Amino acid sequence: MLTSVQKEILQTLINLYQSSDGKSIKGEDIAEVMNRNPGTIRNQMQSLRSLSLVKGVPGPRGGYKPTIEAYHSLNISISEKEAKVPIYKGDERLPDISVAKIEFTSVPQQEECEAAIKVLGSIKDLNLGDTIKIGPTPVNNLGIMGEVVGRDDMDNILLVDTTTIRSIPKQTVGDIASKNVISLKTDCNLKEVARIFSENKIEGAPVMKDGKVVGVFTVTDLIQAYAEDKEDEVVVGDMMSTKVIIVNEDLKIAKAIEIMFKKSISRLIIADKDNNLLGIVTRTDLINSITNFEEFPIFTN
Repeated sequence: MLTSVQKEILQTLINLYQSSDGKSIKGEDIAEVMNRNPGTIRNQMQSLRSLSLVKGVPGPRGGYKPTIEAYHSLNISISEKEAKVPIYKGDERLPDISVAKIEFTSVPQQEECEAAIKVLGSIKDLNLGDTIKIGPTPVNNLGIMGEVVGRDDMDNILLVDTTTIRSIPKQTVGDIASKNVISLKTDCNLKEVARIFSENKIEGAPVMKDGKVVGVFTVTDLIQAYAEDKEDEVVVGDMMSTKVIIVNEDLKIAKAIEIMFKKSISRLIIADKDNNLLGIVTRTDLINSITNFEEFPIFTN
């Protein structure tokens, strides 16, 4: 059974090691972070080495490294292939720290949901009242936003009062895309476009030429043409956007959301490597994929 001092030393070692890119950590650096005497750290390190939780590295660049058992003793999973789960304070990503474990501590409560966040790296820059964002996690694309309401420096745990929890499905855009796509030809006149948009209740469509996607025409383009009194002068090919974002049908939903956000667009065209049209996915499709609760029955008294 580790003492509280040993747990703190081990956690500090892991935090420093996490941000050192695999370099050994000197006892003096641990002592400085913990504000303790270096002699105390050296004495405790002997005990931790005898427990196979720490290994010493000789030489001028030597120091200490945590063993796999050290991570296990602090209930931290570790793998060389694990992706780092980021933590943001406001909109700024905090360097050298990531999430090791998330546990929801009060899910049954109707008006609150707290999460205990096990962190790899120093949490000393995070204070009570800070708004943080966590994620996305690599498997379930889980993201959490909330306020820090507690901090345990010894076990490196943040207690977060969550305000938002989102998990993006592992589906691809091909799974949710509309396959029967309404498309336009480059020589289509704008009155015909208005009729097509109205009858099909759509706000945009890919533009095709010789069977290939060459552009996108939207309601915004249509309104601009009418505002400039060009509705009788131009055709779709004159007003369409040629900066088309074409994606593969295997693209994950999470990545599609990122692309739409960065490019400030509301639809993605899905095509094969030869630019043959396969489908279209809209912002509405993506929102529906995230907020679809049909699989979860709602029971009432």
